[in-house]
Amino acid sequence: MGLNKEVQEHVRVTYVKPAKLRGESTIRIKAGDVHRDLRWANRVPSVCTTLGSQKFQRETGLKLISKQGPPSGYSTTVVYTYQLSPAESASEKSGPRKSRLEALYGTLAEVYRELGGSEKFIRSEREKLHFRKDDNEHASDKDEQ
Repeated sequence: MGLNKEVQEHVRVTYVKPAKLRGESTIRIKAGDVHRDLRWANRVPSVCTTLGSQKFQRETGLKLISKQGPPSGYSTTVVYTYQLSPAESASEKSGPRKSRLEALYGTLAEVYRELGGSEKFIRSEREKLHFRKDDNEHASDKDEQ
């Protein structure tokens, strides 16, 4: 997971979700708090860059209202104030995107349950297979020689 994604996920879990549950309309995030929570060293510019980016705002459903701090903009004292969007962002509604294979997971679970379980189904299918006895006998004759 990249640094930006780590910051985004931390902010979503630690700040955005609890604020939405409390019914708040704005949140304040201090870059130094995020940096400390993630136990990073010397990565304050990455935190500040992420917290100020348009992509971050889109993906978390936030709108940057103000940014307070030193002129450089890269400090542990920088405080970002965001407005929470009333509607959840598209990524929160759908959750993490699944691969095609993951989307198929569990598709046959009900079918197997109706058939008495997957093991029982496979066993019954194996019993239906018909092998020619001649082939098996020839194989055992060769083994004996």
